[in-house]
Amino acid sequence: MLLWFVILYLLVSVGIGLFAATRVHNAKDYAVAGRSLPLPVVTATVFATWFGAEAVFGVSATFVKEGLTGVVADPFGSSMCLILAGILFSRYLYRLNLLTLGDFYRLRYNRTVEVLTTICIVASYLGWVAAQIKALGLIFYIVTDGAVSQETGMILGAAIVLTYTTFGGMFSVAFLDFVQMAVSMGGLLFIAWVASGKVEGGTAAVIDHAALAGKLDFFPEADPWKWIAFLGAWVTMMLGSIPQQDVFQRITSAKSARVALWGSVIGASIYFCFTFVPMFIAYSATLIDPTSFNRLVEEDSQLVLPTLVLQHMPLAAQVLFFGAVLSAIMSCSSATLLAPSVTFAENVIRAFWPRMSDRQFLWTMRVTLVCFAATVLAFALHSDSTIFEMVENAYKVSLAGAFVPLVVGIFWRRATTQGALAATFGGLAAWILVEILVGEKSPVPPQLIGLAVSFLGMFAGSLLPQWVGHKVPGRPLHELAHQAARGTHHLEGRPHRH
Repeated sequence: MLLWFVILYLLVSVGIGLFAATRVHNAKDYAVAGRSLPLPVVTATVFATWFGAEAVFGVSATFVKEGLTGVVADPFGSSMCLILAGILFSRYLYRLNLLTLGDFYRLRYNRTVEVLTTICIVASYLGWVAAQIKALGLIFYIVTDGAVSQETGMILGAAIVLTYTTFGGMFSVAFLDFVQMAVSMGGLLFIAWVASGKVEGGTAAVIDHAALAGKLDFFPEADPWKWIAFLGAWVTMMLGSIPQQDVFQRITSAKSARVALWGSVIGASIYFCFTFVPMFIAYSATLIDPTSFNRLVEEDSQLVLPTLVLQHMPLAAQVLFFGAVLSAIMSCSSATLLAPSVTFAENVIRAFWPRMSDRQFLWTMRVTLVCFAATVLAFALHSDSTIFEMVENAYKVSLAGAFVPLVVGIFWRRATTQGALAATFGGLAAWILVEILVGEKSPVPPQLIGLAVSFLGMFAGSLLPQWVGHKVPGRPLHELAHQAARGTHHLEGRPHRH
């Protein structure tokens, strides 16, 4: 019965996504939903940006083992990323009227910076999307009681998400995010209510037990190296996630700059608060059946939540739970499949065929999406990392290579192309070298070293005599906005229309 409910839910979701695809008439509709989304939909898409496999399975499992200190990256870092993106970047980037974040790097610097940062951004999505695909495989394995293997489930899940995302783009993502946000929140709140009723003393007893066990202690011990690792995890997710196409798409898909700002802030706030619900449910499991679930925590903590639901919840609760989880994962995976595909098609492939028609470019984005999905699926099938590890490691590359050229390019007029190149090459080289030569033994997280070198490269490269790119500091934002408003961007002297 549970399996048939899951199949029905998947069919309805695909139907909604394909219905939304009827609104796609050009590349702008596909990439940023025609810049027409109202506040409730933007809020839902921002929430769905992060509320996926890692929030339901990864974060809750890590919390049960390590407490709040272990989940500093997500939800603390990830929610702050969305708030910062809304407050600091939405009003700057929205008025540029760009299709992708890579377009900003080209306008502010040059073509080389655009390609380098685009590759960093696309690469950072590999682990993130793979985590969603891996979680879909886990769901299919559980609801079929092992009849469908996790590997087959990954393939099936990827095919379902790919179906409606390929045709509907951002419109399908936005429509489904709005519906699935309601389903996931309602389902998980119901499960939390049922779980608390199975613990003697209810909600208060669960919270008190977690506090006594030290699970609610947020800050690490008074050890400088532990503090550096703690801040490294926080900063990686908080800042490394800002130069991301999915975050940028939420901003530029809004119907106004004000909607972009408030959609980001409200969506991030809801996400931060609601992520504690899966944590609460998972910890409740260790009190409902301590022997079984404490053993499961040691063996595979990602199975705590689904095992609790299957063994201790009525059928109605099981249906709501798996509907909620599928909603969260499908929303997140469709968005994170679309974002890097659009970016790669616009900022890398299009350079080779700058005069392709809008229809040709639309199909280029769709083909790119299919190819990226195949790459992600292959990575997910052969990776032994946990869902949380995949997500936590995803944004090291964008932190080291793409963050500094973005933030400094917006807020510092004297930033130059030479500085941006030094920041990207220096940050990536430092991060990779430390990662390879020292790895986990490094007292300072390698990505933080890369970030520091990236800042140093930007300021040194911009202030020293200019030998690469612009001989004068880059154009300030108001000039970029004026150029973008004319609708014509220049790519090595050739007209480049969106």
